Amino acid sequence: MIQFIGLRDEHGKIQKEIDTAIKKVIDSQYFILGEEGEKFEKEFAEYLDIKNVIGVGSGSDAIFLALLSLGIGPGDEVIVPSHTFVSSVDAVRHCGARPVFCDIDENTFCIDPKDIQGKISEKTKAIIPVHLYGYPAEMGQIMDIAKDSGIFVIEDACQAHGAEYKGKKVGTIGDIGCFSFYPAKNLGAYGDGGAVVTNNDEIAEKISKLRNYGQSKKYYSDFIGYNSRLDELQAAVLRVKLSHLDEWNENRSKAAGSYGQLLDGSSLIIPKEADDIFHAWHLYVIRHPKRDELQEYLNENGIETLIHYPVPVHMQKSYSDFDVDLPLTEKISQEILSLPMHPFLRDEEIETVCRKIKEWK
Repeated sequence: MIQFIGLRDEHGKIQKEIDTAIKKVIDSQYFILGEEGEKFEKEFAEYLDIKNVIGVGSGSDAIFLALLSLGIGPGDEVIVPSHTFVSSVDAVRHCGARPVFCDIDENTFCIDPKDIQGKISEKTKAIIPVHLYGYPAEMGQIMDIAKDSGIFVIEDACQAHGAEYKGKKVGTIGDIGCFSFYPAKNLGAYGDGGAVVTNNDEIAEKISKLRNYGQSKKYYSDFIGYNSRLDELQAAVLRVKLSHLDEWNENRSKAAGSYGQLLDGSSLIIPKEADDIFHAWHLYVIRHPKRDELQEYLNENGIETLIHYPVPVHMQKSYSDFDVDLPLTEKISQEILSLPMHPFLRDEEIETVCRKIKEWK
């Protein structure tokens, strides 16, 4: 079986480093908000070239706390794509605001700036562009729209660690950036974890308190907060993996290039990469009108694939109170298929996947 992700291969490459890092934490007997977390926040800030990184419990929490830090709540609206993982939108509802769904760009699968403009109202407080599959959203146009409308931009960079838009790391362009360190991400922990990043010191201070019961110091709570902290073990793992991230992203990029070459001329619609962006290739997502048949065929031939995502958020049972027409989002969800993608894919595995696809049709 050709595996979809290569976590076992990844661990094999860095096992000694990981074992040392974890032992150091256990020996210290300090597991929450300690030295490892502080060092990871500093190192990730340097990597992103941003002032503040605040480690939190998950990517979902990162978006939720980002919204709260901006005072977004009941009566407010937040513009979001529907073609994303549901947590991008759940965070909006958790803080009491209402998501306003936009359609996507057919080439990037990211939120379409042209659709954003018509969805802005006097209730709109923020836009959440999602850098989906590792591909940066069109941040230039989005920032212009936000500036003209006086609204915030919260980047969901949970799938795009290391991706760049016109020379800037995603997550650093809007008012706030949010990252997930779920194990399967380009930069993944050995459990849940996340981070909020910002150049705004006031926002950073607010989120630092929000993640830790609203406390300014231990047992002194300034406002109602939450328990959402990146623990020391996960921070230690992330420090090790951060040092490998650029190399692993380059490996992903090479794998994507091989896919592109070998699948060129096939019946699939394959992803492209614009000259002014660096795609992190979290996922390699192709399109075909007979997607389900293709997935079944590949599975029968020992090739693991997934669909990201089969049901748009606005069509989920949990969002049945929304009546939205997003024709491209709905069409895409029936055609997309994610092929195996990770930094340790071997050339022969990519060749096998592509050969089987060409043999299918």
